[in-house]
This record gives sequence, C-alpha cells and structure tokens, in this order.
Amino acid sequence: MKALITRKIGMTSTIDQDGTVRAVTLLSARPCVVTQIKNVENDGYRAIQLGFEETKKLNKAQIGHLKLANIMPKVIREIRLDENNQNDTKDLAVGKELTAEVFSIGDKVVVTANSKGKGWAGTIKRHNFHRGRKTHGGGSYRRPGSIGSMYPQNIPKGKKMAGQMGNVQTTTRNLKIAIVDTENNVIGVTGAVPGPRKGIVLVQEMKTGEPV
Repeated sequence: MKALITRKIGMTSTIDQDGTVRAVTLLSARPCVVTQIKNVENDGYRAIQLGFEETKKLNKAQIGHLKLANIMPKVIREIRLDENNQNDTKDLAVGKELTAEVFSIGDKVVVTANSKGKGWAGTIKRHNFHRGRKTHGGGSYRRPGSIGSMYPQNIPKGKKMAGQMGNVQTTTRNLKIAIVDTENNVIGVTGAVPGPRKGIVLVQEMKTGEPV
C-alpha cells in the first residue's frame, strides 16, 4: 500500500539525460502515522486512515479514537483499499510511520487536493458564457439573461449561474514520481498538482486498470 498525505511546496523543473526539461511539483512528505485499519467484518469495507502533522486542538472523541496511535494529527485522511487484495496491509499496524521511502522513482500515482479558490465569479468567467451585444441598444453585457422556463415553471438543479468558483476536490491521474528525497522528506511529482502552495495533497499509487 503506497499512499502519503503531503503538503505542496511549489514547482521546479528537472532535466533528463536526453536533455528534456520536465515540470515537477515538490511535496513535503513528512512521516504519516497509521491511525486506523478498517476491515469488512467490522466496518463493511477495507480502508486505512493516516494522520499527518500534529496539533493540540482535538476534542475528546478524537483523542479517544487516536489513543492507540499515540499521536494527535492535524490532518486525517482515509484511503480505500482493494476488497480482493488482503496482502496490502500485512506489514501495517496502528502507530506505524510511513515515510517518503514507500514510493520509488517511476511509480504512477494519483493526487487529490482542493483546487485554488477564486471567490465569487460571474457566468462569463465561471462557465465561459458569451457577453451580450454592445450595439443596437443592448444593455445586458455580462448578465446571464433569462434563467426561467415555460415548463415546469421552476429552475432545475445544476443551472449554470454565478457563484463560488474553485476550492473543490480535484483528482489528477497518471502522474509519475520523479524525485524521492528521504533526507529532506520531499517527493517530486511530474506535472502540475491541484491546489495552492501549502495545500494538503493526498498521493496514492495508481491501481491496475484504473482509468487514466
């Protein structure tokens, strides 16, 4: 099981032996601690919970849940596991640390993070609407126009309108590990990773048969 909770540092570039320059995103991969291992018998599905960084602000329920792990993590994420593969957790136990060593250069990974928030945006910026005409008396330049309908006399869910743009969970697949620095707890992923600097990024090994 190869997975880590990381924090985005920024972007750089590497040069291959053939002279090809590749964009690389650097991720801070400080040790993650296994806080819980879920199984089908007790929980109905297989998964593993990881804790990242530390904090002092936890409630009593969280403290009780994390008692066996002996850690007070600031970030907790859960990774679903394959129902048919029972060997992916045989070397894991509650309280064990996972470091950047779990990944190797060339591993294909899937990264998940919240995209950059861009605030409240209109329909032109958010959904690429056309603007209204600026000639022949047109007065609605950037307004969305009519949103109602003759039938069924209501506005359907999912209607494209102005609203919050960005800050949604985004997953990017088929990236590769380009750098593994165990001394500085840093890993590098080819290409761009969603989210701002210092954002939380979940990195998982790409499963066989997973869509690209």
